[in-house]
Amino acid sequence: MKLEDIRNVASIGGGVIGSSWTVLFAMKGLNVKLYDINDDCIAADKKTIEGNIDFLVANGAIEDKAAVLSRISYTTSMEEAVKDAQFVQESGPERLPIKQSMLEQIETFAPVDAIYATSASGLPLGQITEKAMHPERCVGGHPYNPPHLIPLVEITKTEKTDPANVELAKAFYQMLGKEAVVLHKDCPGYICNRLQLAVFREMVDLVERGVCSVEDADKALTFGPAIRWAIFGHNMIMQLGHKDGLKGMMDMLAGGYNLCADIANWDTLPDDYGAKAQAEIDTMMANFPDEIGHNNHDIAQYRDKMLIEILKLHHKF
Repeated sequence: MKLEDIRNVASIGGGVIGSSWTVLFAMKGLNVKLYDINDDCIAADKKTIEGNIDFLVANGAIEDKAAVLSRISYTTSMEEAVKDAQFVQESGPERLPIKQSMLEQIETFAPVDAIYATSASGLPLGQITEKAMHPERCVGGHPYNPPHLIPLVEITKTEKTDPANVELAKAFYQMLGKEAVVLHKDCPGYICNRLQLAVFREMVDLVERGVCSVEDADKALTFGPAIRWAIFGHNMIMQLGHKDGLKGMMDMLAGGYNLCADIANWDTLPDDYGAKAQAEIDTMMANFPDEIGHNNHDIAQYRDKMLIEILKLHHKF
């Protein structure tokens, strides 16, 4: 199968992730069938999808709501969802028996050459595909939430995955405007979960040691490294930080104070941090300007507006 052959996509499982994938596929001109387990779930998915599309229209990301919606259909039949699909994006619950059961159903009804990609965020692909009839066509396609806005997708594979299918999946995601990265070997948490957890661990440690408040830790990250990370990755930031590039920066750091010796190295998050930090988070939210909002829903809407503006700078919209 070639990239241009992919016109019909099955989005298996709705919820936040599956509904977001569905919006992205339809935005990019693909016909997409969303499968969910019952009519109540389908109704909730429709509400989420229409809300996402209305938001995109209101923020100038898409113009023709009707055209996008016309490319989406819904079904509670797995057979109906996948029978004509060239690409299947599974976004079911993050539980191994459910993932394996869904893959078994998909393989029963999907064309033999259809690519199967799982949105799994932690389960190893090898475990999900352990009983697969066609493991050669199975990849991991881990998005970042929300998938219709965040460009990153992390592609995983097993020793049984056909390399040509990895390349096809990568090309497909890139056609959607994604920035696809391929993991060369299995790694718990993939790339970005590990990077963000490492940063979060240090933030927790700084707060726990009384160095700064939760709010100031967030501000330092947002208006320091993160605002540059929205443009380039840290290797390139280091390259630009020294006249002799990355190597010059590394040489300079190696000759100075060994900050790495003072970085947090504990391997279990403190049990009580959530309860202690929540009070500060609640105060932060209460003190946000009204344009940002004071509850999770409104703040998420503000986040997504800002994401669209950043993505426009990257020519993603």
